[in-house]
Amino acid sequence: MALDMTPEQREIGKANFGRVSEGLTRRDFMKSMALTGGIVAPISAAAYFQYASEQHPSLDKPVRAALIGAGDEGGVLAGEHNPKYLEIVAVCDIRPSNQKRIFTGEPTGPRRGLNFHYGRNANKDILVYTKIDEVLARSDIEAVIIALPLFLHHPIAIKAMQAGKHVLCEKLMAWNITQCKEMIQAAEKHDRILSIGHQRHYSLLYAHAVDVMHSGVLGDVRHIRALWHRNNARPKLDANGREVVPPAYRDSWKPDIKEEDRVALENDIKKYGYKSMEELVRWRLYNRTGAGLMAELGSHQLDACSIFLGKVHPLAVSGVGGRYFYRDEREVDDHVFVTFEFPGLNYFKEGSHEVKDKDDKVIVTYSSINTNQFEQYGECVMGSRGTMVVEKEENIQIYPEAGGRSLEVTVSTTGAGKPALEASSTSGGPSTPVAAAAAGASGPPSRGYREEIEHFAYCIRMWQQGMSKSDRPNVRCPGPNAMADAIIALTSNLAMGKQQRIEFKPEWFDPTNKAVPDAEMEPKIVTG
Repeated sequence: MALDMTPEQREIGKANFGRVSEGLTRRDFMKSMALTGGIVAPISAAAYFQYASEQHPSLDKPVRAALIGAGDEGGVLAGEHNPKYLEIVAVCDIRPSNQKRIFTGEPTGPRRGLNFHYGRNANKDILVYTKIDEVLARSDIEAVIIALPLFLHHPIAIKAMQAGKHVLCEKLMAWNITQCKEMIQAAEKHDRILSIGHQRHYSLLYAHAVDVMHSGVLGDVRHIRALWHRNNARPKLDANGREVVPPAYRDSWKPDIKEEDRVALENDIKKYGYKSMEELVRWRLYNRTGAGLMAELGSHQLDACSIFLGKVHPLAVSGVGGRYFYRDEREVDDHVFVTFEFPGLNYFKEGSHEVKDKDDKVIVTYSSINTNQFEQYGECVMGSRGTMVVEKEENIQIYPEAGGRSLEVTVSTTGAGKPALEASSTSGGPSTPVAAAAAGASGPPSRGYREEIEHFAYCIRMWQQGMSKSDRPNVRCPGPNAMADAIIALTSNLAMGKQQRIEFKPEWFDPTNKAVPDAEMEPKIVTG
C-alpha cells in the first residue's frame, strides 16, 4: 500500500498502531480492550461483538443448518464455522467434485472440510442433496447458508425464507437492486433473519481501524485509496515446466472443468439454470451469472470505506474498466478503476439531509487489476494529522503527518479535547496485550468468517426467545446495509459501462422504494 516504506518503517507503523490503540483505550475509545490495573488486555471477538456463548446458556444447542453451495466460498464458510454455535447437518450441491471436497477439504488454506470439524465419518451424518427443495422440506433445519453463484442468491434466499429458514447469504447480496429489495421484503414478510456475508463487519482488525478512524486521531480525512491487485499474467506450465501452447494464463475465475462433473451434469445442465458447463464452473466470467470485479472484490473494500466514513452513502461515481489483458470469451472486465465522492462531516447539517457545504467531500479511489500485484491489497486512509494503512486484512500501520514516517507516536489531546498523534522518541513495539488484541490472541487475525456465522447463530437463538422486534439482536450486516454495498458495486459497473459520472439517489437506498439504478437491466430468469 505504501511504496516507499523500508521494512523498519513498516514495523514502526505497526508499533505506532499499538500505541495509538492503547492511548485510545485509556480514553474509552477502544471497547475491545479492558483496563485491568493499568494493563490493557485483549478480549475475544465474541465478547467484543456481544455474543459470548457463556453468557447465553441457550447457545449450548447449536443451530442446525444446511450449506447450499459447496464450491470455493462454501468451502471457506464450512472450514471456518464453529460447530458449538452452528452445526451443518446437510449440504446441497450439484457437482460431484464439490460434494467430495466439502468433506475432505484442502491441504492448506481455509477450506479445511467438514471432516475437520465432525470427524472422518462426517458424511454418514451430514446428508448430501442435489435438489434444494428437498433440503428446505426438512423441518429440523433452522437456517441455510447460501454460497451459490450470484444470480442464484435472490431466488434461493426467498425460497428459504418462505420455507421458514433463516438465511446467511454470501455477498454480493443479489444480481440487481430490485432483487435486493425483494429479499429484504421477504425477510420482513416471513419474519426471518437475513444476514449477508460481508465479513469485514465481523473483523476485529477492522473494528480497531474504525475506532481509530472515528476517534479523529487522523485529523481531517480527504482521501482513501483502496486496491486489490492480482497478477494472473504469468503463463501456465505443462508437466515439463514449459509454457502451454497456445498461451494460457493462471486465472482463478477460469478453473478446469472436472471430468466427473461433466459426465454427471452436461446432459441436464439447463434444468439447473445454466446454459452450459462453462457457465456453471466459470460463472464469474459472465454478466448473466456474475457482476465482475466490483462485486467479487471491490464490494469488500468499498464496504470498509463506507464504514470508515460512518456508514454514509456515496454521492457519485465515475470510472473506467475493460478487458485489457484476457482475449477470451469472458464478458466481465479484467481491470477496473473507479473514483467515488463521499460526503464529508460538514456536507449535511446535523440531523438532516439539507446541504450545508457541497465542497465538503472525501474522495475514495479503487482499482483492481489482473496483471500486477506489486502492492499488497488493502486501504490507505489519509488525514491532515496522520495516515492509517490497513494491509491484507492482517495488520494496521499508523504514521504521523508532522515529523515524518520514521518517527514513533503517542496520543495526546488537542485544545478541543480530541485525540491527536504526537511524535515520540520512545523505542520498541507496542505492549504485548495491545498487539495480541489487534492481531488475534494467537496468530494472524481472523478475517471475520467464523465470527459472522457465530453471530448469525446467536441472533437466531435470541430470536426464538419471544422477544419483540425492537428487543431482538441485529446481525451486523442485514439486508439494507448489504443492499447499499450492492448499489455501490453495481452502479460502479454502470458508470464504467456508460463511461459517465453517475450520482447516487437517496431513493435507491430505501428498501420500500421501487427506484433502482439498474432499472433498465433485465432480471434473471432461473429455471429448475
